[in-house]
Amino acid sequence: DCPVIEIRHLGKTFGDHVVLKDIDFTVKHGDVTCIIGASGSGKSTLLRCLNLFETPTSGEILFEGVNVLDNVKPSEYRKRVGMVFQSFNLFKNMNVLKNCTVGPVKVLKLSKEEAIARALKYLGLVGMAEYADARPSQLSGGQKQRVAIARALAMQPDVLLFDEPTSALDPEMVGEVLAVMSDLARSGLTMVVVTHEMSFARDIASHVVFMDDGVIVE
Repeated sequence: DCPVIEIRHLGKTFGDHVVLKDIDFTVKHGDVTCIIGASGSGKSTLLRCLNLFETPTSGEILFEGVNVLDNVKPSEYRKRVGMVFQSFNLFKNMNVLKNCTVGPVKVLKLSKEEAIARALKYLGLVGMAEYADARPSQLSGGQKQRVAIARALAMQPDVLLFDEPTSALDPEMVGEVLAVMSDLARSGLTMVVVTHEMSFARDIASHVVFMDDGVIVE
């Protein structure tokens, strides 16, 4: 059973500053891997390397056995490996539905009808279907993040990366987003989650990676 993602000897430096040192870990299909550790320990940089937003200085990232740092277009790779950001990154000039259909239409070349059906399915899954016509400015932070998750799911990725998806939320909204993520984890979606939510990591993760100062400690 080939791991879906395998990281080997990954390193990342910014100038003289070493952010990641010789990182190795493996994600299998259906794994929920939570990456925890103090701020500045390299968690988000690791995730950004995983999505090719940052180019590692050394090492390999294998996706289904292929090193994505060689000859793989980031845009092609990101069709398979989606990302949910801490700051939602919704398109402010589009309503909720359009936010969730633009990727499937433009990137996956779905028909408009297929894209809308798919978007409504995932908006329903995260409890946001009734807000399909709303603009992001009309939504709470928790609602925006749920839309951002639906948008990522509409691409039907093999793996979904989450970069501290609740850190920008008011405390009372954290639960609604974690509930959606818990449902996704139970559905068998392969997830890699950078999080400060320890109880979530304990309850949901199949693996926990503890980072400190650019290395995996445990």
